[in-house]
Amino acid sequence: MARQPPRNRKPGLVVIGGTRARRALGAVWLVGAGPGDPDLLTFRAFNALRGADVVVHDGLVSEEILDLAPSRARRINVAKRKSRHTLPQDDINQLLVALALDGLNVVRLKGGDPFLFGRGGEEQAACREAGVECHVVPGVTAALAASANAGAPLTHRGSAQAVTFVTGHAAHGEPDLDWTALARPNQTVVVYMGVSTAGLIAERLMAAGRAGSTPALIVENASRADERRVLTTLSGLAEAAQGVKGPALLMVGEAMAMADVRSPPPLTGEGGREAAEGALAAERAPSVISPGGELTPPPLRRGGEFK
Repeated sequence: MARQPPRNRKPGLVVIGGTRARRALGAVWLVGAGPGDPDLLTFRAFNALRGADVVVHDGLVSEEILDLAPSRARRINVAKRKSRHTLPQDDINQLLVALALDGLNVVRLKGGDPFLFGRGGEEQAACREAGVECHVVPGVTAALAASANAGAPLTHRGSAQAVTFVTGHAAHGEPDLDWTALARPNQTVVVYMGVSTAGLIAERLMAAGRAGSTPALIVENASRADERRVLTTLSGLAEAAQGVKGPALLMVGEAMAMADVRSPPPLTGEGGREAAEGALAAERAPSVISPGGELTPPPLRRGGEFK
């Protein structure tokens, strides 16, 4: 009589010696790519890209940053635009999990920071539910780059004691925001994804008591070579936003009067971009992610160049 397998064992593939073949799990890295300028990447983001098997990226991630990934790494574009999604968010979540379960190191590369209007929390939750290891690498959010380049501080003694980040986008209808709180003076309100609703935002803020003369700054393509700044007032915000085509921020507050709206100078010198390009030209490291998931910053030479 043929021997029956134990009842508590499930059928599956086995290898000689009785050990079931099992591929090691990969991991997901939610990486903030910053606003676009490669100089603004963190070392941790750079190293995560260097160790990627596959890069699942947004449409706002610049080609210069994507090129920092190894040439062997597969790229998957899951770009989202208003009313046009390459993949729905649920499908992106499933994609990340499936790739990691296949044993790959997955870099989910997002513009800005993964946890600031980036839906990184949803992707992290999907990984946790599936038992997939998930790491989060923060990035420079666009508001910080826009503020720095324009010389308009988000907080400033005497004119901005607080800063609030909100989204001007809503799936249905107008954004559900606390307009009364946002209308208080001496604070900066930064609106992400608000170009198409600029008129509504200005109208609601002024109706709640914010003065129409409050300075307002629009920054298009923050940190990129084609960055553009428009300084206006809250009452003129809708008209000023009409010519904006690229991704942009609306920044409202007294401190925005300090903004320099001249064209930013070209990015030159021995910055992080040249250092990164030099490192990749010299040697493409197969991976800098250790088995324990630790990332090691690349050693530096004097002058900020990578060894």
